[in-house]
Amino acid sequence: MTEDTDRHAMKMVKKKAARDKIMSTKTDKKGLIIVHTGKGKGKSSAAFGMIFRCIAHDMKCGVVQFIKGGMSTGERDMILAKFQDICSFHTMGEGFTWETQDKARDTEMAQAAWLKAKELILDESNKMVLLDEINIAIRYGYVDINEVVQFLAEEKPEMTHVVLTGRNARDELIEVADLVTEMELVKHPFRAGIKAQIGVEF
Repeated sequence: MTEDTDRHAMKMVKKKAARDKIMSTKTDKKGLIIVHTGKGKGKSSAAFGMIFRCIAHDMKCGVVQFIKGGMSTGERDMILAKFQDICSFHTMGEGFTWETQDKARDTEMAQAAWLKAKELILDESNKMVLLDEINIAIRYGYVDINEVVQFLAEEKPEMTHVVLTGRNARDELIEVADLVTEMELVKHPFRAGIKAQIGVEF
């Protein structure tokens, strides 16, 4: 047992030395462009986790929801009830596109959301801005991908983090991003006839 413990300790010492050497080369800080995409659940949930981290660190932040409409969600209700002073929250959509069935109205709402998003991002007091489900708005042509990419590349303040969520992130967005996570669907209760659950999905 002692030999095994000693071997493990030596292995960890080497691992720490290697890790410290790598970390010593990582000196730059910058505002990241972060993309959560894929067919799996958890894209917005993970993004809101970062928003709540910012709130916990007393960092000003903002949220723009491009698709989700009037339905109550835990994240929105909590932020509006307790953290409006530090997190600006804007639900700009009117529901999923198959529910609204009005492309002109959806486009108008998405364009208003994009204007609000740019306003929040350009305000350098916001350390993070979440653009929830913007990839859906881009996919349906409500927001121009080229305009989004150009804005992020050329106008985003250097130290502002921007998180963009939604399925089917365009290659152009992935290219300009610093961090991209694809949520992979392995199994989902909806396929077994189970509706969205409070506290899990909303």
